[in-house]
Amino acid sequence: MPTRKADAQWEGSLTDGKGTMRFGSGAFEGAYSFSSRFEEGTGTNPEELIAAAHAGCFSMAFASSLTKAGHVPDSVQTTANVHLDKGDAGFSITRIDLISEVKVSGIDDAKFQELAEATKSGCPVSRALASVDITLKATLSS
Repeated sequence: MPTRKADAQWEGSLTDGKGTMRFGSGAFEGAYSFSSRFEEGTGTNPEELIAAAHAGCFSMAFASSLTKAGHVPDSVQTTANVHLDKGDAGFSITRIDLISEVKVSGIDDAKFQELAEATKSGCPVSRALASVDITLKATLSS
């Protein structure tokens, strides 16, 4: 299996500095700063990239789970909301909320929810983030 990589560069102090993050594939490069991470400033941040990775991983894994159960989805749309909070020990990712809307036919909600929960626990990014509380709201869309 391939090894994936990304890199980041930071210049200056924490609050006044700036940086750039890049995917090894060249598919993304973005600026980040104190403001884009801890406030509502322009640019990206590590938590946003984690959210993208988790949403992408869950969507692919859920499509696989549904397909293996005999229900090929038309689409799986997932949003991941990553919560960064400051506690006594500093900043931590405290929770990730996955919200997934799936267009698929021929499956009842109980089986759909069972597969969704199993996928949440089993997707590689969820496993990598196992120390974080991960919630899931999965809905069937018509």
